[in-house]
Amino acid sequence: MDIQTVGIIGAGTMGNGIAQACAVSGIKVVMVDIHQAAVDKGLTAVSGSLDRLIKKEKLTEAQKKDALALIRGSTNYDDLKAAQLVIEAATENHELKRKILQQVDGLLAPEVIIASNTSSISITQLAADTQRPDRFIGMHFFNPVPMMALVELIRGYLTSDATHDAVKALAVKLGKQPITVKNAPGFVVNRILVPMINEAFFVLAEGLATPEDIDAGMKLGCNHPIGPLALADMIGLDVCLAVMEVYLEEFGDSKYRACPLLKEMVAAGQLGRKTGRGVYTY
Repeated sequence: MDIQTVGIIGAGTMGNGIAQACAVSGIKVVMVDIHQAAVDKGLTAVSGSLDRLIKKEKLTEAQKKDALALIRGSTNYDDLKAAQLVIEAATENHELKRKILQQVDGLLAPEVIIASNTSSISITQLAADTQRPDRFIGMHFFNPVPMMALVELIRGYLTSDATHDAVKALAVKLGKQPITVKNAPGFVVNRILVPMINEAFFVLAEGLATPEDIDAGMKLGCNHPIGPLALADMIGLDVCLAVMEVYLEEFGDSKYRACPLLKEMVAAGQLGRKTGRGVYTY
């Protein structure tokens, strides 16, 4: 399948980032959200992101104009009918995603592929919410989408080879490096990353080193661009805790127990950058 138009459900950080990546690569985009204000905010975010690329001399004014011309904002799900692939990029809530997927599944032609940008919910489970589990796949982009090269392609139990291959070809066209992953909690990256962050909280709680030295150790010793505690603040400590709790429930293995310090900080409302204070103060 040659994917020429991509529908995106959700104009938030991930949705507008995916829209930008598609448009810059010459792919038409229909970006849908429930409120016009959210659509407008998403379009403004894309424009601002493209301006930053122009300042860095990675994009020209003409290229920005061409990219923006390829993105159509809408509050009407019917406009998604023009797409060969629809990517759901709504909030990480299964009930919300189920409602959205069932609604769009009934609108789209049978051959249209549906992908979810979920970072934690079972692709097999989401696929079962539709009538096209063979044409359903996980397409997990990383934030910020325009800058991050990786896309995890998560195959559900019934995802077909044709679906996988079509979405993989699109990811490559977007200039991304796709990796193919079986469906499992956390997939690959977050399965490794979030327990590492959790372990950093254990190290901090045990007083082995200061937050600054823990982060410096991982940056300088493992060549990570950001330390695990600073990354936790960026992701949100509540999100990190929620992911660990999912792993503990799904795997039933005590190695996924959340650090008590992480639980305490979340209970205290110190969630990281979004609250102004987490491990560090912002």
